[in-house]
Order: sequence, then C-alpha cells, then structure tokens
Amino acid sequence: MDLFTNDNEEMIAHQEMIAQLRSSIESILKNYRPVMNGEIYLSGEDVCKLLHISKRTLQQYRDDNILPYIQIGGKIIYKESDILTILEQNYISQKKV
Repeated sequence: MDLFTNDNEEMIAHQEMIAQLRSSIESILKNYRPVMNGEIYLSGEDVCKLLHISKRTLQQYRDDNILPYIQIGGKIIYKESDILTILEQNYISQKKV
C-alpha cells in the first residue's frame, strides 16, 4: 500500500487541478445570470458596468424614462434586451464624406 503525503507529486498535481477547477467555477458563478422565460435580467450594478456610467446617471436615465426597468419592492432590475434595443436605437454611425 502506497502512502500519499502532501509533497507527493501525484497529490500536488491533484491539488493544482482542484484549485483550477475551483477558480473556473468561481468565475462562472460570478458572471452567471439566470434566464427567466428566455430573458436575462441585470442588476443596476451590472447596467452601470455595461454602460460605464455611475449609479446617479442610471437613476437619471430612469427618471427621464430613457431606460425601462422593473421594480419589485425595493429591487430594480433591467431586461438585457431592453438595454440592447436602446443602444441600437441611439446608434449614430460615422458617415465618411
């Protein structure tokens, strides 16, 4: 019967593999957005990161009815498709003269 210790090459390889798997799982969970009825919903923080805006600017967009949102209790969420639609509607292309 072989004795496995922490300095055994095989154990070190297994520990490294477990660490890589843990890192991959944490990354996936960090970026995971559940889909409800085929729609992805984003938090205010997600929208701020996506659009590179502050929380105050996001509030102003809501106040000015620029961005549609859903409010459930004190939680506000945004449909990803609505954000993309607004971006497409306001796209201005550079025309070469």
